[in-house]
Amino acid sequence: MGETNDDIHDTIEQRVGIVDEDEAPSIVPSDPDARDLHDQEKAQRIEHEDLNRANKQVHSGLLLLWAAWQSTGVVYGDIGTSPLYVFSSTFSKQPSWDDLVGALSIIIWSLTLIVTIKYCFIVLSADDDGQGGSFAVYSLLARYASIVRNDPSQPERIMIRLDREIGEAKLPPAGRMVRGFLERSRTAKAILKIVGILGVSMVMADSVLTPAQSVLGAVQGLQVVRPDLGRGAIVGISCGILVFLFLIQPLGTAKIGTSFAPIVIIWLLFNFTINIYNLVEYDHTVLKAFSPHYAFLYLNRTGTEGWKSLGGLLLAFTGVETLFADLGAFGQRAIQISWLCLAFPCLLFTYAGQAAYISHDETGTAFTNPFYYTVPDGTFYFSIVIAILAAMVASQALITSSFQLISQLMRLSYFPHIKTVHTSRQFHDQIYMPLANWLLMIGTVVVTAVYNNTTSLGHAYGACVIIVTFITTCLVSLVALIIWRVPSPIVLFVFLVFILLDGVYLSAALNKVPDGGWFAIVLSFILSTIFILWRWGKEQQWEAETRDMIEPSELLLLSRNNSFSRSGSESGSSIRLRLRPEFGGANLSTVPGLGIFFDKLGGIGDDHIPKVFSQFIRKFHTRPQVIVFFHMRSLSMPTVPIEQRFVINRVTSKISSCYRVTLRHGYMDDVLTPNLTLRIVVELTGFITRGNPAAHDDLLPPSERNELLTLRDAQEAQTVYLLGKQTMRVQQREGRTLGNLIRRAALEAFLWIRENTRTKLANLHIDPDDVVEVGFLKEI
Repeated sequence: MGETNDDIHDTIEQRVGIVDEDEAPSIVPSDPDARDLHDQEKAQRIEHEDLNRANKQVHSGLLLLWAAWQSTGVVYGDIGTSPLYVFSSTFSKQPSWDDLVGALSIIIWSLTLIVTIKYCFIVLSADDDGQGGSFAVYSLLARYASIVRNDPSQPERIMIRLDREIGEAKLPPAGRMVRGFLERSRTAKAILKIVGILGVSMVMADSVLTPAQSVLGAVQGLQVVRPDLGRGAIVGISCGILVFLFLIQPLGTAKIGTSFAPIVIIWLLFNFTINIYNLVEYDHTVLKAFSPHYAFLYLNRTGTEGWKSLGGLLLAFTGVETLFADLGAFGQRAIQISWLCLAFPCLLFTYAGQAAYISHDETGTAFTNPFYYTVPDGTFYFSIVIAILAAMVASQALITSSFQLISQLMRLSYFPHIKTVHTSRQFHDQIYMPLANWLLMIGTVVVTAVYNNTTSLGHAYGACVIIVTFITTCLVSLVALIIWRVPSPIVLFVFLVFILLDGVYLSAALNKVPDGGWFAIVLSFILSTIFILWRWGKEQQWEAETRDMIEPSELLLLSRNNSFSRSGSESGSSIRLRLRPEFGGANLSTVPGLGIFFDKLGGIGDDHIPKVFSQFIRKFHTRPQVIVFFHMRSLSMPTVPIEQRFVINRVTSKISSCYRVTLRHGYMDDVLTPNLTLRIVVELTGFITRGNPAAHDDLLPPSERNELLTLRDAQEAQTVYLLGKQTMRVQQREGRTLGNLIRRAALEAFLWIRENTRTKLANLHIDPDDVVEVGFLKEI
């Protein structure tokens, strides 16, 4: 929250940088140069702690139970509503008892092996600092193997930290061999990158298909009571529900999950209860399906038709990818509790009860709409209401995971930065992205209108899910070898079991590609192309920017005859800064005022200067009276205490009255406020006077007194915020070869996306009359 000017002055004694409680003031050196070195070392230590801060949250007690409650309302809406359409997507005619029990056995053991054992107990442990999803596994691998190219100018938090030296001696030969192959082979690196991106793209495609699939499946139940209800009405009602769902996303995951949890719980328990009744009333012998023997008999007896039916049966665990993708929002233990204690047992008996009813259905129509036909008389209207509400919740699972995955993509420079809103103080990774939300809404409504029935949608939907699970199996196996250091025979055995399961389902799902599954493949390909294009363009940008990184000594020369003070005041002779001859050699004049240059990179450990400053002095041959390199460092916490927000040190002795100011802030802190100038000046005053701003000027040493007077004069003159705007263009290459044309087209596409997703000046909550944008051109 913003502060008043009185608040700033009243708390000055508590807000002079960051002071350790156990650090006595007497240990601060009195010598100016030694004091500057002390400040820089302290700032480096704070930066190191910030950039290596663990983001993973581990909940316990009531907070864990609340997270589990929320996860029920978000994660299991998808997999929990699969009973609406699994049997109708599997069978095209009334199945026999043997076929029903065989299909039920496959469902039971798929939920047990793939969801419970693989995902709940293995995959959820392969998180990247608390984040889940296939791309998080790729990022985790990149910490322990040199398989990615990093931005050389970014700090450690944004760069992928290379932790390969940890446990080097304990890495088994098989893990060392696999890691070495991945690091040496450019082909292996490219395949890993493509696989990781494809996994994200498939989940994103899921995010468009899931809402349409779930809501259509629920609304179609109205045709049971109103057979005359046309397809247009069904689609219209579904689209209206979907629009409403996306409109409430700004409320945040915590509020939505807490509100939706009762709906999911009632839905799961309602299904559990009525299907226990169906088992007792109709046919409890279908419980023989808990023996995997019947699954093998079904596949052996039905042959090709049974294999094709797997494309429908896999819909029983669609939504499993959200258990992992939503990991950052809720945590591993919360998801495990809600799955094992509620969702898993309810789903097992729901499918068993539906099979019991269908096996004794004399009309031969129950399998076409298994949920609505199997509910007892007198509960139909309630079932319609709860099914539609549960279908809305089902859509939430993929919407939430989309926000989580886009956040990962942005962190690793595979997607342009878009506005991200943190929605919870207790759960740090619960976020909302307005642009992504509205794009998902448009895509979902279009898909619902085009794919106007759940069978055709299921073909596209199932292909996405099984490809993601296949990719996850491969990536987590590498994690087990390289990071967890599991013995290779165990990894190989577990890998073969799950890759065989995934492979069988994948082959059946790909058989559905001509019938609708092609849409998921095409959409994923388009998304993957965008992600890879952005990453490639960023790498070209980094390469171009690296050539322009300069230090003050490479840009400026100091002309003087005698000593000079920190404030730049004369001491017997004039002191003048000038550019080096290679930059024109012009003398720099000094203009009154405070110039605050926004520094995107920060970086206290080196002697770099922001690009906007170097461009400013090269173009205008002048410098502000007081210079501030202002860097904002976002931390993974709701708020940073006021007294710990600012870290200040001097940049270099070559530039007088020049400070590096780092503002540490949490995601709930409002820091770019109209009183930012006063905040910075107050902090600089405390820094110069060493925490004694109330001391009389005459009591200060001459150098500090002159430095303080310079700051006050600059503040009274004017304050200007200077931002850099780097405009990029494609470098002309000789020859009009096909390769050059493709490269130019790709770079032009990258630059177009970059230009239309950049942060605008209007987003800064400071007086626009005080803002100056310094433009400069860069060729890539």
